Amino acid sequence: MDTLWAPWRMTYLENAAPTDCIFCHGQASDQDEQLLILYRGKHAFIQMNLYPYNPGHVMIAPYRHLDTPDKLSSEEQLELFQSIAKSTTLLRHCMHPDGFNIGMNVGKMAGAGFEHHLHIHVVPRWNGDTNFMPVVANTKVIPEDLTVTYRKLATIFRQTLSEGEDDVH
Repeated sequence: MDTLWAPWRMTYLENAAPTDCIFCHGQASDQDEQLLILYRGKHAFIQMNLYPYNPGHVMIAPYRHLDTPDKLSSEEQLELFQSIAKSTTLLRHCMHPDGFNIGMNVGKMAGAGFEHHLHIHVVPRWNGDTNFMPVVANTKVIPEDLTVTYRKLATIFRQTLSEGEDDVH
């Protein structure tokens, strides 16, 4: 029998319930690379998921600590949705996925890991990225190190979104 090592998974299991909000903690820090923050906007920011479903998995969160979308201001709603559109454009440009899963879980019963700070997941998907590992071994294989993916995405996210470009060629 072959063994697949996924040492990052144990870190997640041992630290699955942080005491502070990862989104509030991230926005108050200037350590973007360590926290995997790709871009900071006026009302929201884009951060890579430390425990991604797939390479390039990002989360978009408002700066304000809110638990439901109905509490967002019009400006926050607009920036969150624009960030989704820009993220998919840039991820498509950098990573060439075949599609995306985009969504949010509102409330613990809906599966929210951080139920008190609203956030949106953008998960790149590729044809054939689902295989037997999650089903049989309850293991997801991520083929690229987070720091490699971060560095690949950070420059283009910051440069493009800071310049206000809508199109990436």
